Amino acid sequence: LQKELLRYKQEARNLQGIKDALQQRLIQQDASVLQLKQELLRANMDKEELHNQNVDLQRKVEERNRLLAEYKKELGQKHRHLQQHQTKLDEMLRQLSEASYQQVDLERELEHKEALLAHCMKREAEE
Repeated sequence: LQKELLRYKQEARNLQGIKDALQQRLIQQDASVLQLKQELLRANMDKEELHNQNVDLQRKVEERNRLLAEYKKELGQKHRHLQQHQTKLDEMLRQLSEASYQQVDLERELEHKEALLAHCMKREAEE
């Protein structure tokens, strides 16, 4: 009976050792699981923050694209106005050039008539 008792005590000690080893292993696995859960939580928080930043950046890009479209529209309108004014300016310069030629012709005609008048007055004075 004593041998059997010793054998059972030895078996109980072995089983206790196995149990302690398994409990230690379970504690380590629980710690690993807890660490993995924390890392997963951090990763999810980082993912959510990146998602929010991405949404914010997309909103900013859309706003800038909208502003860019408005600026392009305004630029197109200003370009059309500039072309209209350039056309008017070219027309006015052409008219000014024509008026200048007419002025030169009229001045020549005036000089010719003044010369004729002077000649006529001189002849009249001589008579």
